[in-house]
Amino acid sequence: MDKFPSQKRAVQYLYPPIDPFDQRMIDTGDGHSIYVEQSGRRDGIPVIVLHGGPGGGCSPAMRRYFDPKVFRAVLFDQRGCGRSRPHASVTNNTTWHLVDDIERIRTDLGIEDAIVFGGSWGATLALIYAISHPERVRQLVLRGVFLMTQAELDWFYAGGAGQFWPEPWARFIAPIPENERHDLIGAYHRRLFSGNLQEETRLARAWSAWENALASVYSNGVGGEPPGDYARAFARLENHYFQNAGFLTEDGWILRNIGRIADIPGIIVQGRYDMICPPQRAWELANAWPNSDLRMVRNAGHALSEPGISAELVRAMDRIGQAEL
Repeated sequence: MDKFPSQKRAVQYLYPPIDPFDQRMIDTGDGHSIYVEQSGRRDGIPVIVLHGGPGGGCSPAMRRYFDPKVFRAVLFDQRGCGRSRPHASVTNNTTWHLVDDIERIRTDLGIEDAIVFGGSWGATLALIYAISHPERVRQLVLRGVFLMTQAELDWFYAGGAGQFWPEPWARFIAPIPENERHDLIGAYHRRLFSGNLQEETRLARAWSAWENALASVYSNGVGGEPPGDYARAFARLENHYFQNAGFLTEDGWILRNIGRIADIPGIIVQGRYDMICPPQRAWELANAWPNSDLRMVRNAGHALSEPGISAELVRAMDRIGQAEL
């Protein structure tokens, strides 16, 4: 018997599986080629979907949060991950490159403005994009808010979350000598970029397993062992961004610039027991953003696939679709 049967029920809230009507690679002109796909209604309300990580890549399930008779869903794999190339590359790979990529995709697809939908790091990127290009964003739909602050990094990589999950935390710190554990992001960085593929892959799996173990409220603390290629891209990109504080000019940049999106409506869906991105940040964001609606989901953690999270996101998108038709 499945120990966590409720996890399976998330799919009941989603639309049926759907194939893209368009798939393409977009050359960025600086060494990267970005995978982009479109699904749903060709002349529908455009939604640009931003995956998490950095480095997570998009999946077919992400197409299913949008009514295909109403929305035109645009998904893409951010630089260095998924089907984008070169794989696991951090060259010319910063937040600001990703913001430019969203603009390039929007322009290439002939989209004037769009709903931007993102979770975790995808929520971070959605906020940064909206602050940078507010005239191009109709509405934001965010899940599992991450504001790219030092306090959030300290929570997850300096022992805060580890106090709730001591077993996976012990596995996470085990590959690092005790004299380097005061800076786990830096210690992992040296090993994830060592040039030794075997070492990079081994440490990438440990990095990824720590996050996976805490993603769901139904977790038993075992993150599993992700495929080596996926783990290496995910860990290298995520660590690269965190090592560089998201390439933002100051800690707290998002909230300091939130006034630029004061008139953009937003929906924030947050799991009450999110151990990766604690609800405090979602609450702070909602308080600083007058046109936002915070929907706290009880008995839910961080994962997009959790039943309560999925149900609330689909419900939010359906309401948006009905209002815009």
